[in-house]
Amino acid sequence: MTDEILRLQKIIDSCHSLVFFGGAGVSTESGIPDFRSADGLYNQKYKFPPETILSHTFFTRRTEEFYDFYRDKMLCLDAKPNRAHTFLAKLERAGKLKAVITQNIDGLHQLAGSKRVYELHGSVHRNYCQKCSKGYDADFILNSSGVPKCTVCGGIIKPDVVLYEEPLDDETVNASVNAIANADVLIVAGTSLTVYPAAGLTRYFKGKSLVLINKTATQLDGKADLVISGSVGETLSRIKIS
Repeated sequence: MTDEILRLQKIIDSCHSLVFFGGAGVSTESGIPDFRSADGLYNQKYKFPPETILSHTFFTRRTEEFYDFYRDKMLCLDAKPNRAHTFLAKLERAGKLKAVITQNIDGLHQLAGSKRVYELHGSVHRNYCQKCSKGYDADFILNSSGVPKCTVCGGIIKPDVVLYEEPLDDETVNASVNAIANADVLIVAGTSLTVYPAAGLTRYFKGKSLVLINKTATQLDGKADLVISGSVGETLSRIKIS
């Protein structure tokens, strides 16, 4: 083991209440593209920038074009949990991990077996009619064409994901803040910490050890107790759970 992995092993071995805060880099090993890397969505060419397409205004005004992009780039329903997801599920079963806070909308943490997952930006697996609130799964959206409509009332169906210009869910934010504030270890992984207000939640951590795992530098590197530059799944797969 490298010195960094040994230090992370010791931190996890000695902790009592660990919280994991993850971003897009957690799911890239599952084949889901991130946003800001060289191969990310923001560096691909579209008629409109992805942040414009994934906005509340665009969804409202150009709903069919929104869904063309959404089905093509956001619904990765064949993706499977990777080493990061399975490690965290095992850590939760061992009693050390108290919560996963994720900016991802893919549902892979739950698929791996994690029980306490706070989805800051919602989930592609929940969709609802804007008129009657009837729920629909992701397969319904994927297999629909044009603008998906409710089979009961004909209303437009909207994914339960937080689009640009939309606020985060208060209940999810409060639960995330509470988990972070009560943790003795916070692992922040696979995120550039540039998306607010989600990235701002880390300021509530007052515990013993702050760990950062990311391929590129973040604004919190100087405040962290341990910084590991690399793949989230590769790093966590080298940790033994006692």
